Amino acid sequence: MNAKVSIIMGSTSDLGVMEGAAKILDEFEIPFEINALSAHRTPEVVEKFAKEAKDRGIEVIIAGAGMAAHLPGVIAAMTTLPVIGVPIKASLDGLDSLLAIVQMPPGIPVATVAINGSRNAAILAVQMMALGNDELKDKMLKFKEDLKEKIVKANQDLSEVKFKFKTN
Repeated sequence: MNAKVSIIMGSTSDLGVMEGAAKILDEFEIPFEINALSAHRTPEVVEKFAKEAKDRGIEVIIAGAGMAAHLPGVIAAMTTLPVIGVPIKASLDGLDSLLAIVQMPPGIPVATVAINGSRNAAILAVQMMALGNDELKDKMLKFKEDLKEKIVKANQDLSEVKFKFKTN
């Protein structure tokens, strides 16, 4: 089994956030890999990874980083694969990470999700991959339908909650 998605994080301290992406990819039965790479501490390793990812069968890269958060942009600068950045709340409530990832120069896009939004990063990766894969497209449609069902159920549960002045 060869990985199709690569989950990258600046350090293993980011695993608590990035495991959300791993859980989604597991749910969709998409092979993935997880690695810690640092744009600042191991730039040569990041460059090798980015330049070789496509040849290894990787289709989408999800890169999480906190603070200066250069990792997603550095990877995007060295590959033609789509890169999804996950800003990680490490300082300044994650706003520093968000701005570092989202403010990319023209020609080097990084799709960016919410702070600590690795689950959405994985869902976006699945949606990208589903464009050319009918089986994955069907799984995504079912996933979206299940989301609707959760809200319907939540409202049914809320109808049972009683308050003196509640009108529904």
